[in-house]
Amino acid sequence: MSRRLLRGARVLTEEGLRDDVALVLDDGLILDILPDAASANDRLAEERLPNGSILAPGFVDVQANGGGGVLFNDTPTVEAACAIAAAHRRFGTTSLLPTVITDRPEVMHKAAAAAEAARLLPNSGVAGVHLEGPFISLKRPGVHSTALIRRMEPADAAWLGALAGRIPLLVTLAPEEVEDTLIAEMAAAGVILSTGHTAASAERVAESLSLGLRGFTHLYNAMPPIAGREPGPVGAALLDETAWCGLIVDGVHVHPASLRLALAARPEARMLLVTDAMPVLGTAAESFALYGAKMFRRNGRLEREDGTLAGADLDMATAVRNAVRMLGLGVERALRMASTYPAAFMRLPDRGRIAPGLRADLVLLSRDLAVLDTWVGGVRFSTLGEPGH
Repeated sequence: MSRRLLRGARVLTEEGLRDDVALVLDDGLILDILPDAASANDRLAEERLPNGSILAPGFVDVQANGGGGVLFNDTPTVEAACAIAAAHRRFGTTSLLPTVITDRPEVMHKAAAAAEAARLLPNSGVAGVHLEGPFISLKRPGVHSTALIRRMEPADAAWLGALAGRIPLLVTLAPEEVEDTLIAEMAAAGVILSTGHTAASAERVAESLSLGLRGFTHLYNAMPPIAGREPGPVGAALLDETAWCGLIVDGVHVHPASLRLALAARPEARMLLVTDAMPVLGTAAESFALYGAKMFRRNGRLEREDGTLAGADLDMATAVRNAVRMLGLGVERALRMASTYPAAFMRLPDRGRIAPGLRADLVLLSRDLAVLDTWVGGVRFSTLGEPGH
């Protein structure tokens, strides 16, 4: 791949948004950041970006159940994982974890194997896999099938530990339902453990954090509300300064005031945006099937007939805009919550930032934070998801 120069946009570097630099890309990497005034070079193919646009690290979504009409639970294949990534790419996401929720063991194993293979394909956008369940609480299942929720066995922990040696692996579990020895074993093996769909006490969450728990899945959702005498998982999360918390910022899952409370209580770099997107993302579909039942897309919600939320009708670019407009965050902070912080959470050191030597995974945004283009491994895609130049 020939060297190319991107210039004309404001660039979100590690020092902040800058309007005086340009990027040199080469062989899928960010080769250099140059002063824009000195960047003209006849030997470089120049791509002039729109004035006022923002060039940011590509978004990293650690919780994407589906997109483009594909649900990973229903189709746990390499093709499905890539199709989900392609659907999200239109909205600025250049890396994601295809997510399979509580299901039969064979489905979970197929999904993990598919993600592992998809990750090896050039610029697939698949960065790992998220297994959300089945080791969760029957008291807080959300839309997960209660018939498929089960306790973790030593063989499960061993399989997960081996898988984490080959692919970035996020596992959502209820810590009160998993033995200490298994939590510690998986954490030591590199499994990124996140508490979710849980009724655990604050004390139990704190114990699990000491054993290696690393995150909180969609904070506030599928866990008991904070109370004066029972702070629960939410209280434990707000007091903790080490783990990462995923937030669904859609105006539906969590009240904006509760989100602002969490953002004020915890370190900035430990908060990240997730979509929890379902197969309707990027389509005009008004419904989809989950566990053989019909889920409805209505009034900005995805829900079962009884009103139980079934994922989110959300893309990452919209989550960024909501963080700015609904929560009052600065643009830089919102963009880092969609890129830098989730990459750090998932131990993906080559993405989530714009710096020499890192992958050229980028998103180009308009002044109003609409996605104009993305680059995955230096390959430019249009907003329709087609490779460009």
